[in-house]
Amino acid sequence: MIRGLDIQFEIRVYEVEENYPSDLSNNDIPEYLARLKASVFNNKLTKNEVVVTSDTIVINNDQILVKPSDKKQASEMLKKLSGQMHRVLTSVCLTSSDKQVCFTEESKVYFKNLDEDEINYYIENYNPYDKAGGYGIQDWLGFIAIEKIEGSYYNIMGLPTHRLYEVLKQF
Repeated sequence: MIRGLDIQFEIRVYEVEENYPSDLSNNDIPEYLARLKASVFNNKLTKNEVVVTSDTIVINNDQILVKPSDKKQASEMLKKLSGQMHRVLTSVCLTSSDKQVCFTEESKVYFKNLDEDEINYYIENYNPYDKAGGYGIQDWLGFIAIEKIEGSYYNIMGLPTHRLYEVLKQF
């Protein structure tokens, strides 16, 4: 998605164990994880480099829906989202050798009631396992299940590009 901003960048991948304190509020988890991912770059950035890290979570009825590990878990998640509003929070951290700025964007997503056939079709034909909440707004389920969103579409995809662009301009 950053490519769409016409900004020069390179991708660097480091493995980070995405654990957070159990007493952390749901709203604080994505920023904690985005900062954790940025910490891997401590003492590795040159003066003119800026690293962008982020984390996205889905919250349904005060419960965090992580990436499902199997078909059963994906089905359970999609049943929970069916006919409900859920929140998608993405936190982004911009980190340089001398400063860090973080922000969090929230979007609300309203799902129609899903039947068993629709849930099974999505799980069998798409990849719910690498997505928080078990779905991608850009996939088939996004086309047929989302009745309304409040907030940024790109935030739901995992990166609020409009806000990132504005914060980068000020950074």
